[in-house]
Amino acid sequence: MVEFTRRKLMASSAAAAVGAGTVGLVGADEDPEEHDSLEAPYVKGNIDRFSTTALGAEVTGPFVFETGELLYSLQAPSDDNMEPFNRGGVGVFDDFRFTFNGKNDEFDELEPPRTKTEEQQVLGAAGDYRLLVQAGDEINGGTERFGHPQTPDGENVAELAGEDLASAGGVTDMNFFVSTNEEGTEGYLFTNNETRPGAIIRTPLSRESGRWEADLENAMELENTEAFREVGGTRINCYGDLSPWETPLSAEEDYGHPRVNGLATVSDVVEAGSGVGIRGASTFWNRPNVAGIEDALADIFGEDAWYPMGLWALTGLEKHAYHLGAEPVDLREFENEDGEIEIEDRRRPIGDEAFPNRYRYGKIVEITDPASDDPTPVKHHVFGRAAWECPEVLPDERTVYLASDGGAKGIYKFVAEEPISEYDDRMDVCGTLYAMKATEIGEGPVAETDLDIEWLPLGTASNAEIESWISDYDDVTQVDYLETHAETDWADDLEQALMEADEEVAINGNQDYIADEEIVEWAAQYEERGPDGVDEELRRVPFLETRAAAKEIGASIEFNKAEGIDSHDEAEPSDFIYFGISSLGGTMTDDQGELRFDEVETGVLYRAELEEGYDVSRLEPVVVGPNGSDSVSLLDESLINVDNVMVMDDGRVLLCEDKGTFGRTYENDAMWVYEPPAVLRTDSIAVSHGATGEVDLTLSSIPDGLAGGRVTVSVEHADVAAITDASYHDALELTSGPSIDGDGSSVEFRFADLEDEIGATLDDVTLATLDLEGVGTGTTDITIEVHSLDDDDGLAIDTQPRPGIVVVGPPPVGEGSGRAPTDLDGDGLFEDVNGNGRLDYQDVTLLFEHLEDDTVQLNEAAFDFNDNGRIDYDDIVALYDEL
Repeated sequence: MVEFTRRKLMASSAAAAVGAGTVGLVGADEDPEEHDSLEAPYVKGNIDRFSTTALGAEVTGPFVFETGELLYSLQAPSDDNMEPFNRGGVGVFDDFRFTFNGKNDEFDELEPPRTKTEEQQVLGAAGDYRLLVQAGDEINGGTERFGHPQTPDGENVAELAGEDLASAGGVTDMNFFVSTNEEGTEGYLFTNNETRPGAIIRTPLSRESGRWEADLENAMELENTEAFREVGGTRINCYGDLSPWETPLSAEEDYGHPRVNGLATVSDVVEAGSGVGIRGASTFWNRPNVAGIEDALADIFGEDAWYPMGLWALTGLEKHAYHLGAEPVDLREFENEDGEIEIEDRRRPIGDEAFPNRYRYGKIVEITDPASDDPTPVKHHVFGRAAWECPEVLPDERTVYLASDGGAKGIYKFVAEEPISEYDDRMDVCGTLYAMKATEIGEGPVAETDLDIEWLPLGTASNAEIESWISDYDDVTQVDYLETHAETDWADDLEQALMEADEEVAINGNQDYIADEEIVEWAAQYEERGPDGVDEELRRVPFLETRAAAKEIGASIEFNKAEGIDSHDEAEPSDFIYFGISSLGGTMTDDQGELRFDEVETGVLYRAELEEGYDVSRLEPVVVGPNGSDSVSLLDESLINVDNVMVMDDGRVLLCEDKGTFGRTYENDAMWVYEPPAVLRTDSIAVSHGATGEVDLTLSSIPDGLAGGRVTVSVEHADVAAITDASYHDALELTSGPSIDGDGSSVEFRFADLEDEIGATLDDVTLATLDLEGVGTGTTDITIEVHSLDDDDGLAIDTQPRPGIVVVGPPPVGEGSGRAPTDLDGDGLFEDVNGNGRLDYQDVTLLFEHLEDDTVQLNEAAFDFNDNGRIDYDDIVALYDEL
């Protein structure tokens, strides 16, 4: 498949269209043609409700075993539910299996709960949900409790905080199973708990006597091991991923990482000379009793006070310090003026080196050696620092997509220099971190609006390099907050010192960490020299202050609750990756920034086609939820607030909810199974002027086979490229000869599969091949119109056409051989200027000699090698650098 730059895609108007796929109301049976527009709710394909969870609980951590059996977490259910659904945990559906045939024919859609008894338990369309383990259960020979971090001395930190031991640790999320036998029926389940400090539990599972069983006696809390304490422990472990090399990846959802609120930038702070009203929670990380900062700001600044973004997530930092080994002390004894001993009801500032280093959290944690006696955590600092909901590692083992939860957050990508699994030491993993810049294509409703994607490089580094930068802040404690920022000695007057420090930090920033001026200077050098040209001491900025740095260079830090990313385990270019936005609102819909969507309170599921190199350049909406003002009947039958997303091997997608009532007649969250439509596509191609190339017309995801159909393929601009010939796949025996228009602008195909040569399949099937000639210079779309397409049951195939693109290169440059330039690598740029089939120094000299000729100057798209929007002498240098 030809890889085109974003610049080329923007030239393609038809490619921006949603296409002619089936569009309709969720769960409706009406003819899609009856709907006037693509307003929400909208589904491109079909979804069916498989399960509803108990009241108060989210559906999280879905996992499908090789056997087809389904497991998910019961996250934070109501205490008032009937037993055992009143405590969080992890459960499996007995007596049900997905068959991986691409169809929701294994179950009849579940009716929503209608009685109090039904609401208080987990329901499934098939099978029975059985809890394997629950919050507070004794594990590891009775020495630990499920989901409970401990101090190094084995004391339960929940008990230190006065929490209910039975319910603490019930915020279960990620579940990934690492099998230890060939059948996939024995191994270890890794479960996250969104606690502070974080918890990751390894539970032995085996399938015996027809069902899965958990061995709680040998389950263990990984965060309580010395190896985890050595990396600082974890915080708010949310969803995750299972790497292609079978290691769990746990996402730390550190909501407290924002340095500045909303869409504000650090530049705004520096220009204003004050951070009042702007600074985020991370600024106050090492403040003693950080939960008190909201009241303190109100006392100091009055009407100018504000709530630091993500502050709630910093509560429990003292508890985290205890987990790492700090002495648990909440009350302070002191001698008053009369020599009497009094107790001050305020936490004493922690000066112990065990106080957590803020730059160690908000990371993706890989658990290496997952089946060994000593699983080892590795924090992938190269992925950046954020409120990670989940990563998605692609099969190339180099490309990782990452979603950050909450409002005004970013979506990121990391590309390693080598496959991650091939690094003997994970600290040597090195690569480039990118931030997404998204641009809306068109101004229609959300369901019609794709996002054009550009990836802005933030920097290149290794885990080891970043670890060395992070270690510079390991000795920062709560005592430093006072001693760095207050004039009063805190030992003499803690309250006064705290007030002085709070005021100083709010105005001028926390000097114990990276300064505002360093971030602004990094951005200035980035703009002038590029990401690899910044000063050595500034290279740490985008990896330690990822969100703030991305904002400074114009990335789209506007996404609201980006809570799911997944593709199937063996995805290849032309397959899809899915991105879930739980609630499309806030900074995606306001009058600030660049994203100006109509609000969709219940969220959107996007998908993107993986391109060569596992790149993504366009997001298209495939499920758009309703709004609270819509009818109850629509709310009842619609996906609301998509959270975790899991793509099964057959291409279907499990969609989990995390919102609750939202105007429904039932309050329970649900799990849905999404069936994507069949995809009818043409290749994209780059051809030289006057040359001919071939593109295939392919169809994928037809679980009910193909009977036949009528399809027209067209080129939008026949003066750029023309269809000169066409032929059918050999399997199609009954066909009508391809009918090509006289100007070569379109061809119609009519065919039938009489011998069932093209049976039920989820793979790509080639229906026909077209010959295209480059008759002009420029870019044109190849569009597809489906008149009819039927399956072997006589039903219409729900189809989504996906257009291709033809890029035709310029005519010959100069009077040499008369050969037209060629595009050697399919990126839409014609490096082979002299047309001899290779890139060499002669191409550089030919471009230099004819830079002012019309054949060069009028073909910016072909020769703009430095991508600055014009033809100039730096393009010659850029071409030379490719030699």
